[in-house]
Amino acid sequence: MKKTPVVILDASPVISLAILKKLELLPVLFGDIFIPLAVWEEVTKSKSFPEIPQVTTFFEDRVKKTKSANDLVSIMGYGESEAVLLYRELKADFLIIDDRRARMIAEESGVNCIGTLAVLMKAKKKGLEPELRSLFITLLENKRYYKKGELNKILSVFKEKELG
Repeated sequence: MKKTPVVILDASPVISLAILKKLELLPVLFGDIFIPLAVWEEVTKSKSFPEIPQVTTFFEDRVKKTKSANDLVSIMGYGESEAVLLYRELKADFLIIDDRRARMIAEESGVNCIGTLAVLMKAKKKGLEPELRSLFITLLENKRYYKKGELNKILSVFKEKELG
């Protein structure tokens, strides 16, 4: 019997996917989706984030408190370090994280990381997204920190018009 993949998310991918209204892609692409309590608190505390109701509904039964002492908080952010701990505790298959520094630290300790853009590319390859360009424009318009050159490389791979 095939194991359902377990995926942990950090705050940035939660926010980006919520802005795009694409949180529903996660269980279709991966299986069991969880966020640590620290990420939940980080994302839902913002009064200026209009997607909070969407995030709350999607993650209400998917928030997990870590059991381990957080010995990583001195080298990465609190939410990111809790995401790594939860990944280890649940023996997850992927950690979806965008912060480059935190991702590098996590990968050095054996964590299998992907980012928001990899999620969107996977959705495109599976035919769940007709095109990526409009999603990338929405990310940039909402001040999500992705490099235009990186986005254009992805658009080129999928033979979509590059961003100006």
